[in-house]
Amino acid sequence: MLMGLLTAVAASICYGTGSVLQAVGSRKSARREAAAAGRVTQHGGPSLSSTAKAAMTWEFILGTILDFVGFGLGALAARLLPLFLSQTVISANLVITAVLGVRLLGIRLTRAEWASIGVVCSALVLLASAAGPEGGGRTPIGTHWWLLVVSLLLMAGGTALVRVLGGRAAILAGLLSGLGFGALGVGVRVLNGIDPLDLGTLVTDPALYAIPVAGIGGMYLHTVALQIGSVNGATAALVVGETVLPGMIGVWWLGDASRPGFAWLAVLGFVLAVTGAVAVAWFGTPESHGAEAGPDRQPEPVRVP
Repeated sequence: MLMGLLTAVAASICYGTGSVLQAVGSRKSARREAAAAGRVTQHGGPSLSSTAKAAMTWEFILGTILDFVGFGLGALAARLLPLFLSQTVISANLVITAVLGVRLLGIRLTRAEWASIGVVCSALVLLASAAGPEGGGRTPIGTHWWLLVVSLLLMAGGTALVRVLGGRAAILAGLLSGLGFGALGVGVRVLNGIDPLDLGTLVTDPALYAIPVAGIGGMYLHTVALQIGSVNGATAALVVGETVLPGMIGVWWLGDASRPGFAWLAVLGFVLAVTGAVAVAWFGTPESHGAEAGPDRQPEPVRVP
């Protein structure tokens, strides 16, 4: 349990730092695009070319490297802990994102945001205290096929929907990216052929292919969310997506459980963690900060003629 918790915390730090660095790179690219009359979609959202240019800044590249390190650590944590604990601890990268955002993005956190962050941290302590052993993760192969199909539909459909909604889709993009990362965690957990290692079983498992689909799609949608909305709001929506549904799947289908007699504490911690994340999303919107000019404010969209 301790090794799993340490791994999940390390993954959280990598993801949180990576998110802020990616936001710095994305917004630097957005300012350049605006200055050079760069193009966005007719609905005001970022074009594929602007997103690609954001990915070429050194900050974004370093953030992406940290994401990959976080992915490896998170995958290990998903095998060592119940999903409701591993995904929630990893999602605490929201705290890292918010605190580093003060320094690197010029964001001024309100008392309500600090209080919400405190709720999330307290909830994680409750969850860690209540968590029991992880379940076996054995599921029928048909479930793995469903995971692949749902991952494809979520990522492809979500990308299309975000492009249609444009600049109004920041929270939606964050939520869909979180669902993608949640599907990734489930895929890692149910993957066959890992212990013991069996390459034949591994490469024929549909869950193996759901992992990159959900991970790459989630990363793209998260990048879009960072470009068009509040970094705290987008990350908080991601937190909800990657914790609630995977946590429920872990309990209902994978055999995850709390310590005997501590189910109420696990439920309380989980609810508080999600509530705190939603509060950060609410209080972290640009409107709640008065849409002040500064590093965190987005340039006016340039429409495609």
